[in-house]
Amino acid sequence: MMRRWLAVFAVAAAFVAQAVPALAQASDVRVKDLGRFLGWRDNALVGYGIVTGLAGSGDSTRSVATRQALSNVLSRLGTNIPAEQLQSRNVAAVTVTATLPPSARVGDKIDVTVASIGDARSLAGGTLLMTPLLGSDQHTYALAQGALIVGGYNFRDNGNLRQKNYPTSGVVGGGATVETAVGADLLSGDGHLTFVLKDPDFTTAQRIADGLNQELGPDVAKVAGADAVFIDTDSAGGGISRMISRIENVSITPDQVARVVVNERSGTVVAGGGVQISSVVVAQGDIKVTVTAEHDVSQPFIYGGFAPNARSLIVTNSTLEVSDATDDSVVQLPNTTVADLVRALNQAKVSTRSIIAVLQAIKAAGALHADIIVQ
Repeated sequence: MMRRWLAVFAVAAAFVAQAVPALAQASDVRVKDLGRFLGWRDNALVGYGIVTGLAGSGDSTRSVATRQALSNVLSRLGTNIPAEQLQSRNVAAVTVTATLPPSARVGDKIDVTVASIGDARSLAGGTLLMTPLLGSDQHTYALAQGALIVGGYNFRDNGNLRQKNYPTSGVVGGGATVETAVGADLLSGDGHLTFVLKDPDFTTAQRIADGLNQELGPDVAKVAGADAVFIDTDSAGGGISRMISRIENVSITPDQVARVVVNERSGTVVAGGGVQISSVVVAQGDIKVTVTAEHDVSQPFIYGGFAPNARSLIVTNSTLEVSDATDDSVVQLPNTTVADLVRALNQAKVSTRSIIAVLQAIKAAGALHADIIVQ
């Protein structure tokens, strides 16, 4: 073990000594891929409905809410049946959720997700009855109805159970029709656009503003913070839509935050190629601890026979041995990058988990100039 680590760090030191550390050049990215305009957002919708047509896998008779909901539906259809007289297990109470995009128009179709809220075993083969989908203001924005697609099943008989995936939820593709459109109000009260960054960063925000000023004219864009850029629309001679299109297609080079993401469970290390490591000295020693246990059995024996209540006695003798390395390896690594170090350790056949341990030790020593995120 000692000789192996000595060879590993020797190879790593030789490799990084010859490598020329260079920051990875980030490629240009369109502004539209770095964030969104304030006011352009999706809207969550939710509703409560019932699914019918289940083959005895719906809610049990203990579900009062399901029986009451079915009774209400039948009463609206002209049939009045008290809830306590409904004993069918072919019905299930469900929640219906959907996302209304800001570009949706009246009559557009959107997908809905249906999930059981009772004790139904499976929604396979069911049909969702007409369900109003409400927004946060309790107004109806869409109506959902249609046959469910459930990617699983649940069959049981005489105590035997066969189940695949989660059959208590499903989707209705294009199952909701938009009844009320939601407009996107992109302009603020004083008539400017606000571009919001996905990952707040002052350097990236300033580069966006500089790129927009170069494309649209001086002093059109200004940084309002690490997460926002204000854009003046007074120069939008071709209309707001054309101006937004020009803004979205401006390419800039976003700044990269130095991070190293490690996942010891899967043995994954992800780091930017330009993450820097200062000159560091790595000392690797080796202490081997060996514990050997021997089990001896003592059989009871009585002259002229044996005692019926006597049992065998197991005696354990342990031996502890500690072997310390005769020499430790101390290797000095020059200024380099995480990419060069990991590449060198990979060439030296070092396991990914050992690489994670080395990076964590270098970070603890203050030589790794990046945040380590452990997943």
